[in-house]
Amino acid sequence: MVRGDHEEGEEDRMVAATKPAWLEGLMSETFFSSCGMHESRRKSEKNVFCLLCCLSVCPHCLPSHRPHPLLQVRRYVYHDVVRLSDLEKLIDCSYIQPYTINGAKVIFINQRPQSRVKVSSNVCSTCDRILQEPFHFCSLSCKVDYLVYQGGDLSSILYRIDESDFTFSSLQMDGHEQLGELSAMEDERDDIVVMSDQLEQGSNSNKTEKRKKKKESNYLPGMFLPIGSRRKGVPHRAPFS
Repeated sequence: MVRGDHEEGEEDRMVAATKPAWLEGLMSETFFSSCGMHESRRKSEKNVFCLLCCLSVCPHCLPSHRPHPLLQVRRYVYHDVVRLSDLEKLIDCSYIQPYTINGAKVIFINQRPQSRVKVSSNVCSTCDRILQEPFHFCSLSCKVDYLVYQGGDLSSILYRIDESDFTFSSLQMDGHEQLGELSAMEDERDDIVVMSDQLEQGSNSNKTEKRKKKKESNYLPGMFLPIGSRRKGVPHRAPFS
């Protein structure tokens, strides 16, 4: 009976320490690499995480994930981050140090490599990165790994996913461009970009040509006159010898 209780306790601890699939996927997925299915198309970087399928997708994959809860992933100093306002709807982010990018607070998904460890009174409890007070973790993974290592219950910091908070229509690209519109209008926009580039190049070449002509006409002013503007004077005969 005692042995059965012990085994039951071990199972409960393992269940408590088990990461949900979406959390495991978010911390292990590779973002901002080219999508294998759409690598020949523009803007095919995988920068959205599907919380239902637990994988990273690119803007062109989104139509097939339209009904699923979707999380926007961003890039900050070459590392993956999620907005604090999004992440705190999924998990307790207290004591994770946030950083500010474009006026919004973000959380690093994983710990970052360090060139050297510095001595400080306040460092990350998992990787020893220097932090500001009163934070204890530098990233989401550091907090999760620390809690698992300490035998804590992950369910105590996890929240139930409200799909209305992570809808397809609420996704935005950096620069406030809706991903839904981007995905639907990509081919059309490619043509527009090419045409605008050509027009711009043509416009620039015309401007350059005009500038050259202007420079040529201003070269040594007063020395050369256009043929049409020469004044006809009274003809002078050579004096009689």
